[in-house]
Amino acid sequence: MTASSWDAVADDALQAVAAANQLRRPRDLDGGKPDTVLSSTGQPVVSFASNDYLGLTQHPAVRAAARAAVDAYGTGSGSARLIVGSRPVHSRLEERTAVWRGAEAAVLFTTGYAANLGVLDTMGRWASVICSDELNHASIIDGCRLARAPTRVYAHRDAAAVDRLLGDASGPGIVVSDSVFSMDGDLAPLADLSSVCARHGALLILDDAHLVLNHPEPLHPGCRVLRVGTLSKAVGSLGGFVCGPRTFTDLLVNKARSYIFTTAAAPASAAAAIAAIDVIDSGEGEGLKARLRANIDRLRLGHPSPIIPIIVGDEDQALAASAALAAEGILVPAIRPPTVPVGTSRLRVTVSAAHTDDDLKRLTEALHRAGIDV
Repeated sequence: MTASSWDAVADDALQAVAAANQLRRPRDLDGGKPDTVLSSTGQPVVSFASNDYLGLTQHPAVRAAARAAVDAYGTGSGSARLIVGSRPVHSRLEERTAVWRGAEAAVLFTTGYAANLGVLDTMGRWASVICSDELNHASIIDGCRLARAPTRVYAHRDAAAVDRLLGDASGPGIVVSDSVFSMDGDLAPLADLSSVCARHGALLILDDAHLVLNHPEPLHPGCRVLRVGTLSKAVGSLGGFVCGPRTFTDLLVNKARSYIFTTAAAPASAAAAIAAIDVIDSGEGEGLKARLRANIDRLRLGHPSPIIPIIVGDEDQALAASAALAAEGILVPAIRPPTVPVGTSRLRVTVSAAHTDDDLKRLTEALHRAGIDV
């Protein structure tokens, strides 16, 4: 294939995206608070699209920790962790994360995406089957594709289907699920999944990326579990981690390609994450979570997470509704295929503890004028 042929491939593919009305481009905002400004137009807006659930990207202690780390270590790590890229702040973050999550040990990855790739690619080498929820995040889907074990996708939240799949397996299996699903904001049935895994001797891998409020269901004590998490959402920094028994985290350090073959996280990101976890673990953090809970309840009473989907159905109608809100200075993204199934296009409202009462009032009034009920 010639260079011009590749140009044609790229052009045709992009035109197909545009023809399907799925062409997307980033839009720049001038700040990280909910009330900010669109860089392109100067329009003041309130964002209901961020995953900064506790507002910690703007916390003075978190920002100060990042600045101090830049002064101490510079802006980057300069190498992979296993060569010369590891700094004391990386090890302190792993220790702090393990204590925070109640685990024996934790291993730091550059992103939550990389953490899912690493844990599934590594542990999948010894599995006869991987059972994955049909609504799992793209990073889990890609991790399953990298793994050597066959993947079986089960119906959303269907623990009975997992039981059947593991019963048919020829050997030990893995069950992987989001704890909080990123497009619907609903919860995985952790009690049932962990009981099934305990019965079959399966490894349970949970992605807690959006788990900022406590999950109400306990895990079965006989279940072996690894918890994947992110430092890029409620923690307000950048990075990912896997928590669990030290034997497992040590194995990931030695086998996970997305850990071994990439430059270590910037020291400033690690320092910011430590400071943020300290806030989350304090009385101030409990207050922020209480504020987040109250903000969620103002929009949808009892909803279990900060992700509130408003199903529209038709893709064009979802885009039109998002545009109408944007015209009033309210940013709520339209989520459409291929991110969600055809016929389930939606507005995806994400709520933060940083939202004010006035922010929430503006959102509900704008939705009402658009003829949309939360």
